[in-house]
Amino acid sequence: MVTRSLFTALSLSALLAGCIPAPDGPTKRPVKSAKQSLPANEALKACTSDLAKIGAAFSILPDQYAGNCNAINTVKLTAAGIPVTNLTATQCPLARSFAGWVRTTVQAQARAAFGKPVVRVETMGSYSCRNVIGKSGSRLSQHAFANAIDVSGFILSDGQRITLEGGWRGSEKEQKFLRGVRDSACRSFQTVLSPDYNAAHYNHLHFDMGKGPYCR
Repeated sequence: MVTRSLFTALSLSALLAGCIPAPDGPTKRPVKSAKQSLPANEALKACTSDLAKIGAAFSILPDQYAGNCNAINTVKLTAAGIPVTNLTATQCPLARSFAGWVRTTVQAQARAAFGKPVVRVETMGSYSCRNVIGKSGSRLSQHAFANAIDVSGFILSDGQRITLEGGWRGSEKEQKFLRGVRDSACRSFQTVLSPDYNAAHYNHLHFDMGKGPYCR
């Protein structure tokens, strides 16, 4: 037999159970806002150390998010022994490969073709939230993830400017140099696209560290 006091206690327990909602499941950890930049990880620290060792000038940038695009663990590269123009956010491994390519093979190709070094590399930028150019219904470009660089020209020590637009089918020396830097880039990047690839690349070399290898 249930005593009156026990009955009262059971009734109160039932009422309280009805007033307190059951938990929805395991407590979820708060999600960090996508706009908050994360601290540099060990891979970024190692990469920027490599950049410093080869004499590159750069600064570490905060993470950026824009819709489906992002620029995470990036640097702004301003020089690779010589000035590099127009680069914004660039994933560090790409910046490291680019700086090494500029310091070694670009200079070797310039001396072989012209007997002079390159003193500045001109680019059309790196990070840009956009699709692949020149293809209908295309997917996001590697530029949308700060994982691509477009090079448009080179300045020699005597002031001569060699551009992809004018030099790809220009003088014999210009053609030798530009094809030489294109071919050498294929050993440093996953994808290399030149004016030989399609009309959209008539004025630049595209380098990225996405899927590959592909060199055209």
